[in-house]
Parts: sequence; C-alpha cells; structure tokens
Amino acid sequence: MSCSKGHHCCQNLKPKNAMPEMVSIVDIKNENPFVKTFTLDCSVDGQPGQFVMLWLPRVDEKPFSIAYDDGQNLELSIANVGTFTEQLFTKKPGDKVGIRGSYGKTFQYEDGEHLVVLGGGYGAAPLYFLAVEAVVRGCTVEFIIGARSAEYLMFEEKAMQLKAVKVHVATNDGSRGFTGTSVDLLNHLLNEGMKVDRIMTVGPEMMMKAVSDVALVRDIACQVSLERYMKCGFGICGQCVVDESGMAVCMNGPVMDHKLARAQAEFGKYHRDKVGRKKEW
Repeated sequence: MSCSKGHHCCQNLKPKNAMPEMVSIVDIKNENPFVKTFTLDCSVDGQPGQFVMLWLPRVDEKPFSIAYDDGQNLELSIANVGTFTEQLFTKKPGDKVGIRGSYGKTFQYEDGEHLVVLGGGYGAAPLYFLAVEAVVRGCTVEFIIGARSAEYLMFEEKAMQLKAVKVHVATNDGSRGFTGTSVDLLNHLLNEGMKVDRIMTVGPEMMMKAVSDVALVRDIACQVSLERYMKCGFGICGQCVVDESGMAVCMNGPVMDHKLARAQAEFGKYHRDKVGRKKEW
C-alpha cells in the first residue's frame, strides 16, 4: 500500500470522519521533563498544522497536533498535563491506541518565501514539520524556539540539521541563547533588520497574540494555530466554536490568518472548557 507521498505505509488510515483505527506505538522519545514524542505505525497523510484525534479505550479521546508524518509513521509530541495524558504516558512500545484524522487546515505559504516559524513549548513540534516541508519548497526558514530554561527546549538539534534553516533560541532565564521570550527575540531580530515574508506561530495563546501584535504593527503576514476543545473534528459537535462568531475552529482552523483570529471576541482573552465555562488565559 502506498500513500499520496509515495511511501509504502504499514497502515494508511481513512481520513476525516472515520471511526478510530487501532495502531501500535513503535517508539517513545523523551523530549523534555514533561513532553514525549510517540511514534505510531500509521500515516494519516497529515500536513503541518493539522491534528488527529487520539483515543485511549475506556479513558477518552483528545486532539493532538501532528508533529510529523512521513507517509509511513505518525509522530505526536505530547505534554503530560492531565488525566488522559497521564494514562498515555504509562504506555509502552507495542501498546495500541486509536487514531482518526487528519483534520483541520494547514499552514499556507508560497514557494521560495523567507519564513519565520516561532514556537513556544511543545508548539515547536508541528513547526519542525513545517520547516521540513518549507525547505523542500525552496523557502528560507528562521526557526525561533523559546522556553523557560534550556532543559525545556524542544527540536533545537533536529532543526539545526535542516538546510536553509537558521535556529534562534530564547530562554527566560538566559540559560541558552537570547535572554527573554521568543517574542522578545522576534522583535530583536526584526529590529536588527531581518526581513521576512510571513510568520507562523504555535504555542500558548497569549504568546501567539503577542506575535500577532508584532506582525500587525510591522505589516507582516501571520498565521496562528488556535487551540480549542475539539471533540468531533468535523464541525458537528459545536464544542470548538468561538465567541461571538460561532466559527468552528476544527473546520476554520486550527491554523488561520491572525486577522481572522483577532476578529474573534475571545482570542487572547479566554476560552471555554468542555462544559462551556469561560477560562481566562
């Protein structure tokens, strides 16, 4: 069996609204003290910015960004932040999980552009996938990653191995690279004269809002990845709709132009939990 990328797949899953398919975990890598990358023996023909629904039988189903999909294996970089991920982190290679997808919109850019990809925390994972694809399309990439301290940085070494990619590191405590946030570093590089065509960012929403502010002031095209409570993945359940437009993020995102995100009343202010209660950022 071969996928659209020309690879022979162990298993090429049905896209979109299919029921979960059970697949095996083939590898687990520790990225930092809180994040692991799970490699699964499947492909969903995923593209940078898209997500899948990951199912643990008798536990729950949750959405996760695609960290990499080479047409043979699917990688998900996941932080241990709740009951679901606590259960996931007990899994070992050979154990099975359920997958459906891929879902959502991808990052959009033109061949040969000069791009900034800016990740906070585990947002660096899908941006590494984006950088891999962008280099193939003749783009030059400024890869900005930030974390509280050096031990929490992700994908720095992998990104440094890519041609036409320059890695910029920021840590809040100054333990590696620029002292400050990734947004501080972005402003520093732009003030130093760096010219770019487009900024793409994934990470905490307040960070993405700050990146959007920079892009707006400097008139640079920008895309953000909006994270909301997604249950179905294809616009039926209504869990991920935003105030006040009622736009379903799973269908109109998660990747979207930052001006579309800014037009939503809740962007950078609050989101809603699984029962609809407002949660301030």
